[in-house]
Amino acid sequence: MATSAATGDKYRDYLTEEDVKNTKWNFGPPNYDAVDKLFEEGRTNIWPEGSPEEKVQRRVKTWEMELVHKADPNQYKTLDAKKFKLGVNGRKFLTLEEIVKVGGSYNVFLQTSLPTPLRFYNPEDETADSSQTLFKTTFPRGFALEILEVYSEPPKIVYKFRHWGFMEGPFKGHAPTGEKVEFFGMAIFEVDENSKIVKVEFFCDRGELLAGLIKGKTSDGSTVVTPSGCPFMSS
Repeated sequence: MATSAATGDKYRDYLTEEDVKNTKWNFGPPNYDAVDKLFEEGRTNIWPEGSPEEKVQRRVKTWEMELVHKADPNQYKTLDAKKFKLGVNGRKFLTLEEIVKVGGSYNVFLQTSLPTPLRFYNPEDETADSSQTLFKTTFPRGFALEILEVYSEPPKIVYKFRHWGFMEGPFKGHAPTGEKVEFFGMAIFEVDENSKIVKVEFFCDRGELLAGLIKGKTSDGSTVVTPSGCPFMSS
C-alpha cells in the first residue's frame, strides 16, 4: 500500500491506515505521492498550519478526495450527502445522484453549451471511468491544487484557487507538449452547523484548461484542429 494512504496524508484528512482499510473505494485507495510532490514544487505559497488558507486548502483537498474516490456516500465525512449540491458557472445545481449520472467531477466541471462539433471534450461522450483515465494519462504526475486567497470563513467560505499540471501524456489525439497547463477560479463552500459542506459553487473558465491540452500535434501533423478536422489559422 502506498505510504500516503497507509500513514495518512499531509494535506488531506481521513487517509490513515484505519480509514483506508474501512473505506469502499471507486478505484482502490488513492495515492497522492506524485501530485503532492508536484504541489510542493509548484505552489506559490506555503501557508502556516492553522491559517485560514491552510485550513481551507486542507478542507478542499479532502472534499475532492472523498467525492472522487469514495464509493459509498454514507462514508463521506466532509459533506452531508443528503443535502449536498454542486454548481458550476451559474448552471443548475446538482445533487450527488445527478453528479453520478453526469459522469463524475470532470464531466460536471467541463459542461458546455458549445455545439457538439466544437467540443474538444464532450462530457456527453464520457463516463466517470473514461474521464478519470483520460486526465490521469494526460497528467501522469497529477493535477495539483492550491488556495491563493481566502475571502471569508465558515459558514460561507469564499476563496480563489489555482490548478496546474504538466501535459506529459496525450489528450484526445493531441500529442503531449510537456508544458504546464493551469487555470484559476473562485469557489463558494457553504457549511452547516455541523461543519459539513452542503453547497458548493465554482466559477472558472473551462477553456483555459482545454486550450493548453490541444497545442500538441495530431496524427495528421496539424497543431490545433477542430473536432471536425478543420485547422485553425494562427495570427
